[in-house]
Amino acid sequence: MLLNALIVVVTVVMMELVSILAHRYVMHGFGWGWHRSHHEPRTGWFEKNDLYALVFAAIAIALIHAGTRGHHPLEWIGAGMTAYGFLYFVAHDGLVHRRWPFRHTPRSGYLKRLVQAHRMHHAVAGRDGAVSFGFLYAPPVATLKRQLQALRRDAATSRPDAPASPADANRAPRFPP
Repeated sequence: MLLNALIVVVTVVMMELVSILAHRYVMHGFGWGWHRSHHEPRTGWFEKNDLYALVFAAIAIALIHAGTRGHHPLEWIGAGMTAYGFLYFVAHDGLVHRRWPFRHTPRSGYLKRLVQAHRMHHAVAGRDGAVSFGFLYAPPVATLKRQLQALRRDAATSRPDAPASPADANRAPRFPP
């Protein structure tokens, strides 16, 4: 039982790493067609980006099913993915984007940093030049500010007609949307 619990915890940690990579290279890459909806004003309860949750849920369900059919420890990996999905739902959809009636506003500590980091991710219009691709891990805000400034400098030198800051460009949607 202790080993199974460890597998769940390790899977949750690994899912954050997978999510960072998927967010940066899939969602802000070839999968931008689905993810774009998350960076635009939402109309209604759902956005096209929610299809990613369905994909990950289907994988978790398949792993749990395979594990309960004798392919251990896949059921515990699927359980870890499900636990990560729940944490994502609470932190990202609830706390950060307020997609459901979650009214806590963190005033200090890690949760405040998590909200600030995600706001900085949305400070860039479009899919390029964003920072902070984690969903449950938030780098220090000062680090993200330096990264954003460096990305803006690089964009300005590579494209002289590029806006100097998000205030000069067509900004990302009001936060939370």
